[in-house]
Amino acid sequence: MVILLGFGPGDGGSTPLGTTFMEKLLLIGIDTRSMLNSALKLDYDIYSASYFSTYDTPTIKNQKIILNESDGESCGIFEDNFNSSTILEMSKDYLDEVDHIIPISGVSPSDFSKKYRKKILGNHDVKCVEDKFKFYKKIKNEFLTPMTFHVSDMDEAYEINENHQDIQFILKPLKGSGGYDINLLNNDIDIEFNDNKFIMQEYVSGINLSSSVLSSENETEGIINSRLLTMNDFGDSDSFIYIGNILPLTEKSIMSDIEDIDSVNEKLKSTSEDLIGKFNLIGSNGVDYILNENGLYVIEINPRIQGTFECVEKTFGINMLEAHINACKGEIMEIPKAQCYAYKKIVYSPTRMKYQPMDLDNIYDLPHPGSITEKDEPLLTIIDSDVDFEKLYEKVELTDKIVDKSAKRNRLDV
Repeated sequence: MVILLGFGPGDGGSTPLGTTFMEKLLLIGIDTRSMLNSALKLDYDIYSASYFSTYDTPTIKNQKIILNESDGESCGIFEDNFNSSTILEMSKDYLDEVDHIIPISGVSPSDFSKKYRKKILGNHDVKCVEDKFKFYKKIKNEFLTPMTFHVSDMDEAYEINENHQDIQFILKPLKGSGGYDINLLNNDIDIEFNDNKFIMQEYVSGINLSSSVLSSENETEGIINSRLLTMNDFGDSDSFIYIGNILPLTEKSIMSDIEDIDSVNEKLKSTSEDLIGKFNLIGSNGVDYILNENGLYVIEINPRIQGTFECVEKTFGINMLEAHINACKGEIMEIPKAQCYAYKKIVYSPTRMKYQPMDLDNIYDLPHPGSITEKDEPLLTIIDSDVDFEKLYEKVELTDKIVDKSAKRNRLDV
């Protein structure tokens, strides 16, 4: 916040003493809903640019949206329609106008020109983290990580596979997040690389975990660990798409038979702090892992505010956006003890359906009434909390079943 101590130049003496101007903050990414709710509690003039604008997204003066949902219209296929460059092009006037920018999932600091990168509250250079092969080469001698190769086409992938017949591999984009476009390598798979680049990585089975870290230029603090959930965890498919988290990580929330959860949490904390420090990252960042009998495998770093955002806020009773901004400015917020469990689960539509509102108090990212969600596209998000893990799990899974029944009742593909 800026306070004028006199009359501004060129205002003809019209600006009164003590007038305050809020600094302008732009949130930009796939879906800004959750962070808008937190940002509106802070002393900033808020701007938003996003692909989605769900029914429960706050409406603000300075807001740009790509997907304008309406009654009877399809929301389309996200992977086919989303492009970060479209959001940046749409937001050119905002980029010039604002004082600060926070890119969230879907938009990378690398997407901005140097002129605008200077305005980012967070990491400016993330190339060695977002490029999964560069990341692998940087950490392979210090941390346990899956064997990884850069591949230029399917012929090269099959050749590597032939030379390592005792290893199951997966193909994943060189850059990307959310578990999209990851496939087990087998004789049936045939991917057209085109302009996309891929890595081939040893498939490690085990428990998906994630660690959230706050860091400034001088201090790094792991704040919480969580059970990371993909579609594969629920036995629905071989998909690796991210669908949520449960936190904090305890012997209950890990949902597996682990002898010493305290040592797992300590290892996650120390490893994540070492990694964030190694890459000189600031603000809120996340590290994803897989735990099995061989140890804790480092999979990737998410150099931005993570999908656990609202769960962390519920568990600690803090404003996570404020914590991120403070860390970027050099101050690590004191984090209290966890007050409860929090569970986030993204629901993908089981069918092509026309959305009808439901009387549930734990669903978010809601489609606009009457809009059409295509089969297997994200429908909404369940977020809930409770001090009792079993009760929380039951509530979320019950809500999931209610949403599933509603989707099938309103299906259009019969």
